[in-house]
Amino acid sequence: MTNNTRNLDFRAILNMKLHAFEAPIGNKSVLWNSYKGILLALTLILLTIIPLSTNKNLPSSLPNLWKNLTSSSTVELDKKCDVFRGNWVPKFEPPYYTNDTCDMMFEYQNCLKYGRPDREFLKWRWKPDDCQLPLFDPAQFLEIVKGKSLAFVGDSVARNQMQSLLCLLSNVSHPVDMSQKFNLGYDFKRWFFTDYNFTVARFWSPYLVKSRDADLNGFSSNSLMNLYLDEADQAWASDIESFDYVIFSSGQWFFRPQIYYENGQMIGCYNCQQNNVTQLWNYYGYGKVFQTAFRTIMGLKDYKGVTFLRTFSPSHFENGDWNKGGNCARTRPFTKEEMNWESFVFDLHKAQVEEFRAAEKEGMKRGLQFRLLDTTEAMLMRPDGHPNHYAPPRNVSVADCVHWCLPGPIDTWNEFLLDILKTGREDTD
Repeated sequence: MTNNTRNLDFRAILNMKLHAFEAPIGNKSVLWNSYKGILLALTLILLTIIPLSTNKNLPSSLPNLWKNLTSSSTVELDKKCDVFRGNWVPKFEPPYYTNDTCDMMFEYQNCLKYGRPDREFLKWRWKPDDCQLPLFDPAQFLEIVKGKSLAFVGDSVARNQMQSLLCLLSNVSHPVDMSQKFNLGYDFKRWFFTDYNFTVARFWSPYLVKSRDADLNGFSSNSLMNLYLDEADQAWASDIESFDYVIFSSGQWFFRPQIYYENGQMIGCYNCQQNNVTQLWNYYGYGKVFQTAFRTIMGLKDYKGVTFLRTFSPSHFENGDWNKGGNCARTRPFTKEEMNWESFVFDLHKAQVEEFRAAEKEGMKRGLQFRLLDTTEAMLMRPDGHPNHYAPPRNVSVADCVHWCLPGPIDTWNEFLLDILKTGREDTD
């Protein structure tokens, strides 16, 4: 099986960079005259129990590095329960919405309308290992964001999440499309929930940074691109300062051939097939663009919002790559034991989360909040959640195993989002 949407025969030589991590135990002097012996005994017992309990929920295929990297030291939610580690369990509630009740979903993710025969993919919900993830409550979400604004910055999977959110919220309030008022094209949308004075916007920026076509044959599905890794894409950077919540994400575009520039100079390339150019892995460029995005938004004088990273969303092509007959015809989730932790997924996720952690630390100094939507593990288990061929006719030989059906497992991303928004409020227990 290949999870890649691009032809990466060479990726098999990647090795997982696994390192053992040992949690340090702080030493504290305790002046306690009467109970030294009892405290010593209890301490020895605890030191025996803690190492056994801290890793009990890690799947065998998941390295300790992954959990160490993604667990937060600054968000109270993570101290109580890591909602991003868990399993998919049977769901008995009906879908939040259907293609009949929501008119804002993109046609190419409207799987039921275009003939998907099975409904099994709608009968699962995410269950964290150590707690419950509440069902999405649209009224509660809208009360939290009342009078505020939310921007999705990224590629078409960012649009996918935005449309999931619009459909979820439409059960309580139907938004008005304000895009024409702002003279916005298809790739830049703006929706307004009048009753709640709440704005949702989409900024199309698949690389997050400045990019240019570099292929002499013109733009195509696999053409060469120039990426200026230290220059933010002004398509979002020039208009993001006033938003209260910003969700950055990107993914599959980084499997295209790319030439990387920093400080105006070419520094190397990924899969560019050019001699005398330093060859770099795509996770180098992937990490750099998130570094630039986070630094740019922190550098905006009047930005006071909460910045989110939504992590890498995997594809699930089987029986071939995306352009070689690959498809995604499964009808059930993977278990943790069935997951295929391919190294490129780990490397990309690691690169972006490391930049997130650096920005989170710097943001604390500036009074800015950063939050992690770590959706990667959950979505690795959902090969059944993609449109496959159940979409409007176009190239019948190409299946869509990148985006997610609406409704479908992508609705869980917004359950995560609501849970974080609730936890981040001061008036929440």
